[in-house]
Amino acid sequence: MEEKNRKIIVIGHRNPDTDSICSSIAYASLKRHLNGGDYVPMRAGQINAETQYVLDRFGVEVPEFIADVSTQVKDIEIRGTKGVCSQISLKKAWTIMKQQNVVTLPITEGQMLSGLITISDIATSYMEVYDSRILAEAKTPYANILETLDGIMLVGDADTAFTEGKVLIAAANPDLMESYIEEHDLVILGNRYESQLCAIEMKAGCIIVCEGAPVSRTIRMLAQEHGCTIISTPHDTYTVARLIHQSMPIEHFMVRDNLITFQRDAFIEDVRNVMAQKRNRDFPILDHRGNYCGMISRRNLLNMRRKQVILVDHNEKTQAVDGVEEAEILEIIDHHRLGTIETMSPVFFRNQPLGCTATIVYQMYQENGIPVEEKMAGLLCAAILSDTLMYRSPTCTAADRAAAEALAAAAKLDVTEFAGEMFEAGSDLKLKSSEEIFYQDFKKFSAGRITFGVGQINSMNALGLAELKERLLPYMEKAYSELGMDMVFFMLTNIIRESTEVLCIGSGAESLLENAFHRKSSEGGIRLDGVVSRKKQMIPAIVAAINA
Repeated sequence: MEEKNRKIIVIGHRNPDTDSICSSIAYASLKRHLNGGDYVPMRAGQINAETQYVLDRFGVEVPEFIADVSTQVKDIEIRGTKGVCSQISLKKAWTIMKQQNVVTLPITEGQMLSGLITISDIATSYMEVYDSRILAEAKTPYANILETLDGIMLVGDADTAFTEGKVLIAAANPDLMESYIEEHDLVILGNRYESQLCAIEMKAGCIIVCEGAPVSRTIRMLAQEHGCTIISTPHDTYTVARLIHQSMPIEHFMVRDNLITFQRDAFIEDVRNVMAQKRNRDFPILDHRGNYCGMISRRNLLNMRRKQVILVDHNEKTQAVDGVEEAEILEIIDHHRLGTIETMSPVFFRNQPLGCTATIVYQMYQENGIPVEEKMAGLLCAAILSDTLMYRSPTCTAADRAAAEALAAAAKLDVTEFAGEMFEAGSDLKLKSSEEIFYQDFKKFSAGRITFGVGQINSMNALGLAELKERLLPYMEKAYSELGMDMVFFMLTNIIRESTEVLCIGSGAESLLENAFHRKSSEGGIRLDGVVSRKKQMIPAIVAAINA
């Protein structure tokens, strides 16, 4: 059984018709009833006018569009390494890394990423030879110095920073100290009153008194008057001299330019290619607003989880959403010929010679004892009426008709009236471009080495179909050159007359049609009485003619 906490996509073909969309919605609903999982209907293309009418009629939202089901960053485990402030000390950053067992820390300002620091950066900061003014150059907060040295501030403001002067150790006698202590310096010294007094009189910016030595009231008062900070630490002089370097803020050492980041929506294949060219151990992940989300490394790619997908109303790779070969296909529910979809492991595959996928979905509701609610009944009924052209298509079976009638009753529909409204909405294409009309219901096929595409428009209006022909003939030239197929066909189907005019383009396309249907072409197409089904009449005839 599938993991209940993972989203499972239920999706039809990339040029979705009413059956593809409605069956996806209804089957996702059935699976949620059965398993309680997060089954989500989605679409791989634009909704046509007929389907939009059906969804509006029953108050159902249009499924979310997804162009590619390849694995994305958001499908793998993103480590929730929290961002840190740029003012924390090197020592604190090192401690956090050890506690969290990471080698990279993200530095954030609010939710935005401002830089990165790695263990390598910290190690480099220790090994590099810096002059004695590095603490001031780094604008080291006194709060960092206190934290690093386990110190107590006796005089001064912990919210300020050491920004001027050098760091030195007062190991000499006061007379010699006067020659090298300068204004603003930070002086590390012991309990000698004379040394403390000398440093203050030389206008030192801060004195650090080691080993917890007492500091007299007089020294404190003088320090207050001269603006000198006094910090007391329990550590000895050597330890203080070694540790104070670690109090510098990571801002001074972090990498902030040319950061390599990935979006949550980035595809893993692209991520892997970038990682292969970089030596970074970890990479920050950002959302679509640029906010920091977490970190990933190469190791995360080893345990990536592919998107889980259920394919509805198709099993041809050319008709499937992009990236389907990288997804984990769980099920296929279809009523077409066997196609070219390959799976990594055995899947539940239900394929029946019926006129509509929605009929199969309805049967599955019945088999599992799940009542079809009114809204879902309306969607499934619409799908059957659409795919069978209100029972006129040769693909229509007694099972399709019985299912549609039962669903119509459950949805309180008059079949004839509802079908008329639905087909009328679908054939109103005045506001659509020639491109939108051409690709509204277009599918790709192959037979041997020949690739071809077949589009179809159904209408109850003969005049409307004639107008469509005038618009489509010029556009088919453009589509043919862009698609790179051997042949392209388009079916203009009159539902009332149960006939189709087929337009064609491509080398040998016209003669192939003539051989397939034993009719002569005229005015850019062939008129075929009694032919309304692409699946059962058009495709088999073309494939047979190609293979002859």
